[in-house]
Amino acid sequence: MATDVKKMTVLQLTVLTGINMLGSGIVLLPAKLAEVGTISIVSWIVTALGSLALAYAFAKCGRFSRKPGGMGGYAEYAFGRSGNFMSNYTYGVSLLIANVAIAITAVGYATELFNVTLSPMGVAVATIALLWLTTVANFGGPRITGQIGNITILGVIIPVVGVSLLGWFWFKPALYVSAWNPHNMPLLQAVGSSIAITLWAFLGLESACANTDAVDNPERNVPIAVLGGTISAAVIYIVSTNVIAGIVPNADLAASTAPFGLAFAMMYTPLVGNIVMGLMIIACVGSLLGWQFTIAQVFKSSADVGYFLKIFAKTTAGGVPIIGMLVLVVVQTVLTLMTISPDLSKQFDMIVDLAVVTNLVPYLMSMAALMTIQKAAGITPRKALLANSVAYVAAAYSYYALYSSGAQAMMLGGIVTMLGWTLYGTVSRRFMSLSDSPPVPLAAPRATEVVPPQARRVG
Repeated sequence: MATDVKKMTVLQLTVLTGINMLGSGIVLLPAKLAEVGTISIVSWIVTALGSLALAYAFAKCGRFSRKPGGMGGYAEYAFGRSGNFMSNYTYGVSLLIANVAIAITAVGYATELFNVTLSPMGVAVATIALLWLTTVANFGGPRITGQIGNITILGVIIPVVGVSLLGWFWFKPALYVSAWNPHNMPLLQAVGSSIAITLWAFLGLESACANTDAVDNPERNVPIAVLGGTISAAVIYIVSTNVIAGIVPNADLAASTAPFGLAFAMMYTPLVGNIVMGLMIIACVGSLLGWQFTIAQVFKSSADVGYFLKIFAKTTAGGVPIIGMLVLVVVQTVLTLMTISPDLSKQFDMIVDLAVVTNLVPYLMSMAALMTIQKAAGITPRKALLANSVAYVAAAYSYYALYSSGAQAMMLGGIVTMLGWTLYGTVSRRFMSLSDSPPVPLAAPRATEVVPPQARRVG
C-alpha cells in the first residue's frame, strides 16, 4: 500500500533552521566584539530582534509567493523583472564577498595554529590560494564537497556549543565587567559600531524558509520553526561570545585572530586550543567548498533565465559551471588584493561590512514586496496586518544596519548596486515582447497636428 512521504515535524525543522545559521560567521566574532567591549551585548539584542522580524517576514514571503527564485521571486511582485534581477545580483555579489571573509577567517586561525606571522601581502596570497583551491575542488561536482560540508560544520558547532555550556566554570564576572566599555564610547556609538558584525552571523536566515514543502501545516509551522531556529541561534551566539569575554582578558581577545582557540587554551591546555583551531579551520574550508559552488549555481540559474551574462550558464558534460566559477574566483582575487590591510582584522572588517551592505539590498526589496505578495495570495488586509507591520520593523532595522556599516561600505556597496543597473540594461532587451516595442512613427503627420503651410498638400 502506498504511503505519503514522511514530512518533518516542527521541532525537526526548528533544529535544522538553527544549525543552518550556525556557520563560520561566528568564528572571529568574539575578537571583533572585544574591540567594542561587552557593551556589545546590547547590539546582539538589537540584531536578534531585527533578525527575528526578518525571519518572520521571510517565512510569510516563502509561504505565499508563487514565483520561483527565492528573494528574486519575492522582489518581482513589487518591482517587476528589474527587481528580480537586482535582488539576485546583489545577493550573488554579497555571497561572493562573504566567501572572501570566510577565507580570511581560515587564514587567521591558521596563522595562530602554526604560530606564523604573515605580511599583509602574505595574508592576501594565502587567502587567494584558499579561494582557488576550494574552487578547483568543485570542478568534479557538488556531491562529495556537499558531504564534506555536512561533516565539517561540526568543527564550528562543537566548540561554540561547548564553550556556551562549559565556559561558565572559567567565567570571571569581574573580568567581564571590566571589559564593558574599554574605550568609553557613548552608548549609541558603541551599539552602532557592532551592529554590522552581529548581523554578519545571521546572514543566510532567509534560506531557512526553503523547506515549506517538507513540513506539515506550513502556514503555522514554518514561522514557528524559523522563529525558533533564529532564537536558538541568537542564544548560542550571545552566550558563547559573552562567556569568552569573561574568560579571556579584553586586550588579548581583541588582538586574537583565533578567539575560540585562545579561550579553550585558557580553559584547558594549549593542545586543546590547537585542536579547536584545527576544527575551525576545517569547518571554514568545508563551508567555503560548499559556498564556492553555491554562488556559481546562483549565477548560473540567473543566467539560465536571461538575467545574467550567458557565460555563467555554460557547463561541462557533468553540469558543472566551471567557466562561471573561474570568472567568480578571479573577481574574488581582485577583491582580496583591493582590500589588503596591515591588519588582518581590519581587512576582515572591510569585507564583512561590504557583504552586509550588499546583502541588505535584497532583504529590503523582499520586505517591501510582502504587502503585494499577500494581496496576490488573497490574504485580507486584516490578516496581513501583522506580517506587514513586522516587515516594516525588519526594514527599519535593515536601514539602521546599513547606516551602521559605515560610509566606506555604503559608498562601495552603492557603486556595486548601481553597477547592477548597468548590467541589467545589457540584458533587459531579452525580455522585450512585440507588444513592448515602441510604436513605429508614421511617415505623414497626424490629422490632429498643426501642419506648417508650406508642408500642406495642394488640390
